[in-house]
Amino acid sequence: MTAVVEPPVARLAALPGVSTASRVAAQAERARATGKVLPVVPALAGLLPAGGLRRGSTVAVHGGTSLVFALLAEATSAGSWAAVAGLPSLGLAAASEYGVDLARVALVPHPGVELPAVVAALLDGVDLVVVNAERVQPAVARRLSARARHRGAVLLASGAWPAADVELSCRFSAWSGLSDGYGHLRERKASVRVHGRGAAARPLSASLALPGSAGAPSPAEPRGSVHEEATA
Repeated sequence: MTAVVEPPVARLAALPGVSTASRVAAQAERARATGKVLPVVPALAGLLPAGGLRRGSTVAVHGGTSLVFALLAEATSAGSWAAVAGLPSLGLAAASEYGVDLARVALVPHPGVELPAVVAALLDGVDLVVVNAERVQPAVARRLSARARHRGAVLLASGAWPAADVELSCRFSAWSGLSDGYGHLRERKASVRVHGRGAAARPLSASLALPGSAGAPSPAEPRGSVHEEATA
């Protein structure tokens, strides 16, 4: 007797909490933007080689979820759809404060061993897919990057990713806003560095307020300078 193996998409629909993601993916397919680059907030645009998130690319993000939120904010506000897989502790309130449109974000917090199948299915119809890189083997990571490239989606890896086209990392300094022991935390300065392959081979860095006083990232220097780093 021959066993019948369900395709990944069928298994995806059967997973707990994935039905919402499947509906979002269907809507995203109808609403997919025609441009080849998804927008990012101005504070980050000068650091990325295409001035935004190039469709088909894989971007690895190091240094926590603040930078992930900053990358999702402008694209979801402009009408793109996003999904997050394998990050159950993601702070939705913080994402909203960064400007992420939560109505355009699907969550698959506990995909379990089906994580690669879940991400592959989401890449078929969602503009941006965020994945917990720690739970993906290198060989699988390369296959998922190839799928993103073929489907024209942007794969955002939270953590190290072997097939990344662009890597962003940040180092945070202290919060500001408290004065004489009282007040509210307003913003946090971060040094953001970008490097990668091709057009991103020349490392760039900038000092940003992440988050800024209004939530969205903003330049921490007077003119928002982007620095080109020296290479050996």
